[in-house]
Formats: sequence, C-alpha cells, structure tokens
Amino acid sequence: MAEHRAPRAGRRHRALHLFIFRSAGGLGLLFVLAAVIGAVFAPYLTPYDAITLDPPARLQGPSPEHWLGTDQLGRDTFTRILYGGRVSLSVAGASVVFALLVGGALGVLAGYYRGWLDTVIMRVTDVLLSFPAILLAIALIAFLGAGFSNLVLAIGIVYIGPFARVARAAVMTVREELFVEAARALGGGDARIVWLAVLPSAAAPLIVEVTLRLAYAILYEASLSFLGLGTQPPTPSWGMMVSDGRRFLALAPWATIAPGLAIMVVVLGFNLLGDGLRDALDVRLKAR
Repeated sequence: MAEHRAPRAGRRHRALHLFIFRSAGGLGLLFVLAAVIGAVFAPYLTPYDAITLDPPARLQGPSPEHWLGTDQLGRDTFTRILYGGRVSLSVAGASVVFALLVGGALGVLAGYYRGWLDTVIMRVTDVLLSFPAILLAIALIAFLGAGFSNLVLAIGIVYIGPFARVARAAVMTVREELFVEAARALGGGDARIVWLAVLPSAAAPLIVEVTLRLAYAILYEASLSFLGLGTQPPTPSWGMMVSDGRRFLALAPWATIAPGLAIMVVVLGFNLLGDGLRDALDVRLKAR
C-alpha cells in the first residue's frame, strides 16, 4: 500500500511544482486570491461605506485618506472596488457553477450514452452556440429583467453549451477505457460507473474550463453592468463604476481607470490560473 502511495504522492508533488514554479499559474492564483480576500474582508480593509454619499468630497484625487480618489458622489473609489468585487465574483462564480452543473450533466449524458440522446443534446447546444454570447446574454436580461439572480441565470445559460461540449469530449475519451469496461463486466450500474470511474478521469478539462469561464463571466458581468443591465445602483459593480466615471474622465480619470484595472487584473489572473492548471493536469506536458 505504501509503495502505491509514494508514486501517487510524487505525481502530485510534481504537478504542484509545475503549476507554481514552471508556469504562470502561481501568479494567476496570487491575483485571484488577492481579489477574493479583498471582497471577503472589505469591511475590515476600509473605513468607508460603499454607498453612503459625501458630496463635499466629490471627485477628489488620490490621497492618504482616499487611496484611489472619490467618485462624482464623494464615495471612496477603493472601497467601491472592494465591494464591487463581491458582486462581480459572486455573479461569475454562481453563473459558472450553474453552467457546470447543467451543461456538464448534459455533456456527460451525451458522451456516455451516445445515440439519439447525444444528437438531441448536441443540437440544443449548437443553437445556444450559434448566438454571439454577449448578445444572447443581453437578450435574456431584456426578457428576464435586471437583477442579481437574472444576471446569474443569463450568463449561466450562455455557458451551458461550452461546458456540455467539453464534458462530452472528456467522457468520450474515457468511456472505452479498460477500467470502465472492467466496471461494466463486474455488474456496475451506469450511475455508479459514471460517478466513480468516468467523472474522476474526465475532471481535468472541466476544471480548466471553469477557471477560463470565470474570467469571461466577469467580463460579461462588467459589460452588462456598463450597459445598465446588471446590478442596479447603489450596489457597486466594476462595470457600472466604469460607466459612471467615463462622464468625468477629463476631471477624475481615477474613477474609471481604477475599476478598469481591477477587471483587467482579475480576468488576467483567472486566465493565468487556467493556463497553469492545464499545464499541470495535462499528462503529455508533464511527460515532457
């Protein structure tokens, strides 16, 4: 037993070393952790409130009191970025989880059973993928109405197709392996085989897809909020902050640049994290 554990522990150590030191995944993880920590501990990192107005302090430049200046209503920009991160990360996380559960389940069913079920599911995903993602999200928000839950649902529906295709491809590469055939020969049911044999071996591409789709979800949330279709005032959102600050770009560029940089850093972090996970989980790259 110890002999089997040692090689497995060694593989984990090599994968972790590859992820942190031989790819940009470590830097991406640092960016993502900084954003998450800032969002979770926002009340302890700033003395200001994100929605309380302070007209006498409007459009002040960066200073020791306001590190990133204030907006057109006197609210601290740094504080609103921290609280806006809560909205952006929550929407992105919830929408990607929804898409993973629905699209992943559809992809697993299509890849494992094939036949007419595969044809029906893939044609549905083709319909979803035929629309430009941002236009489909705008159409869904226009139909459902603005708000947090509708925003999550709209972005989640956009991502069902990509997750279904990734899950289907991963399952199709695993379903004919010898250990799956052995599980069938031993009398295992389909649900047990999928849960214990197929999914663990097909999880790596789905994990990478999750990190990359989180980056796109943040961009879509910011885009929809910029257009006024996302989170509604006074709740802070990075996209809405960029939209509000552009009217005062000549007077107070920090009100637009700061949330724009926050979006850029977090999206870059998730992309680097996804690339690092892909390198660490890809057997062919580890072999090299």
